[in-house]
Amino acid sequence: MAREMTPQASILRLGIAGCGNVVGAYLSEVEKLNRSGQAEIVAIHGAEKHRQRAREEWRIPAFHTDYSAMLARPDVDAVVILTPMPQHAAMATAALRAGKHVLVEKPLATTLEDARSLLAVARETDRRLVCAPFTILSPTFQTIARRLRSGDIGKVVSARGRYGWAGPDWTDWFYKPGGGALFDLGVYILTTLTGWLGPVRRVMAMTGVAIPNRMIQGRAVKVEADDNVQVLLDFGESRFASLTAGFTLQQYRGPGIELFGTEGTINLLGDDWDPDGYELWQNSAGCWQYFKETQPDWRWTDGLRHLVQCVQQKTKPLVTPEHALHVLEVMLKAQTSGQDGRAQAVESAFEPPVFEDPGQMHAAHRVHDRTRGIESGS
Repeated sequence: MAREMTPQASILRLGIAGCGNVVGAYLSEVEKLNRSGQAEIVAIHGAEKHRQRAREEWRIPAFHTDYSAMLARPDVDAVVILTPMPQHAAMATAALRAGKHVLVEKPLATTLEDARSLLAVARETDRRLVCAPFTILSPTFQTIARRLRSGDIGKVVSARGRYGWAGPDWTDWFYKPGGGALFDLGVYILTTLTGWLGPVRRVMAMTGVAIPNRMIQGRAVKVEADDNVQVLLDFGESRFASLTAGFTLQQYRGPGIELFGTEGTINLLGDDWDPDGYELWQNSAGCWQYFKETQPDWRWTDGLRHLVQCVQQKTKPLVTPEHALHVLEVMLKAQTSGQDGRAQAVESAFEPPVFEDPGQMHAAHRVHDRTRGIESGS
């Protein structure tokens, strides 16, 4: 890929682990970073069946079926882990111990023991560890966070989030132990709600398998992980939220997340990983206000740009592993509650991010072509 070099820190050299369904989105993200001279791919790890595609379609210089061989490369600075969920913790740990920075897709682990161990290794090796999902990086999330902090709708006392679809049909590991709707879908809403409202204190849930058999590439598969989930969250001080997630929602319309405050309401439109602006009701105004999406090309893979920026500028990521660990504990406790019907206390905590005012913003009517960024004219 040709690069337009910019005067900044050395280009970050990436190794990708995993050639599955999401790799294309990350390759697009790397292409943008490559054009600006920030990052490039030097190697990829995957099954032998992906070798030809990696060479001919993706044009990645080196292909490894042995993960340890990719980690041994001195020209790999950071590893992007896109493998099935049960493999995340072990592969991220190995990459950190090999001296690499790490981006790991959600969740960071499937057990709390593995997650805590992973965080300890990140501290020990002094490497950056960023964990998906990256919803807190979206401009819409950050705008709403600032509004909440300013008290624009008073104190948030209730919230509702929803994310789901008909379910994957390209591989079966989503429906096996270590997969499921909470780890794949609910993790987004939980990351967003906790990013706005802080740590969860207590969780209750109903979980189950609503569709016991699935067709995966023409093959019948028994579902062994929850595909239908309803979760109640207690943030303390009688602040509650509900979450709906599942491979059981064929389609839906309406806000992805609703925040109900003592003086108003904010609705995030679209999904938090693909926001489409937001709506605001304030009692003082007595009307709904609609705010257009300010960055419609924002991608859920933005954590990679953030990692590269943090490594090059030697700054701490806004996306913290402590936040990801807390979300994992909430999900695991929700699974336990779904099995025994009891409320579960959540012990972990984290420091929610604080976003500074972005300064002068262009009015929506001054953006002529949103596909090319902010303009003033033609």
